[in-house]
Amino acid sequence: MTSTRRAFGALAAGAALAALAPATDASATPRHRRLIAHDDFRHGLGQWAVELEKGGTVTALRGTLEVDVPAGATVWFKKRLEGPYVLEYTATPVSAGGVNDRVSDLNNFWNAVDVRSPDDLFATRRSGALAEYDHLKTYYVGYGANTNTTTRLRRYVGEAGVRPLVYDYTEPLLVANEPNRVRIVSDGSGVRWWDNGRLVFDYSDPQPYTSGHFGFRTTWSHFRISGFRVWQLPPQQR
Repeated sequence: MTSTRRAFGALAAGAALAALAPATDASATPRHRRLIAHDDFRHGLGQWAVELEKGGTVTALRGTLEVDVPAGATVWFKKRLEGPYVLEYTATPVSAGGVNDRVSDLNNFWNAVDVRSPDDLFATRRSGALAEYDHLKTYYVGYGANTNTTTRLRRYVGEAGVRPLVYDYTEPLLVANEPNRVRIVSDGSGVRWWDNGRLVFDYSDPQPYTSGHFGFRTTWSHFRISGFRVWQLPPQQR
């Protein structure tokens, strides 16, 4: 456990601000891609599994996935994704005076596998509390987490109490009522996470997670999400 923490801590320190270089949408958008999954959020939550720590509401209608929750929430895409792929969506943190309108925690799991039921993520029951996800092997981004003060990439290793940190930034952060156009690229050992055309995380994993489930994750917040798309990429496409 200690060696794992040290290894990823050293990587984070050595690679610190390199991933924050700006880039244009043209360089961020792979070509020759094939659409393999999508949801326009007009027909309910049939493609999603919801885990709520203390209730709240999650709805999908009129083109928007709306997540309005007082505590932890994970909304999983039921289809398992196999890389290489690029995943895109737009998420807006709502600040309009609502009880959960705290601008914080635009978070994602992807390529997630639960070590307790590796062949079926949903065979293991989880309540939505963050500690219950320690048994995942997954990548995890917390964008504007901790009341919109941190932006981090973690690589979970499936051990209770162990959430190895890869990158730890104090910016970029969320802006109330402003859309975040997120793009995630999973390409073999390459893991990249973009927001509004800016490359936020660029990580080369020597032991990559290349398939698993994607999930929206947040806590005590209110988001509106649209335009969920996943494209398969040819192996050489970056």
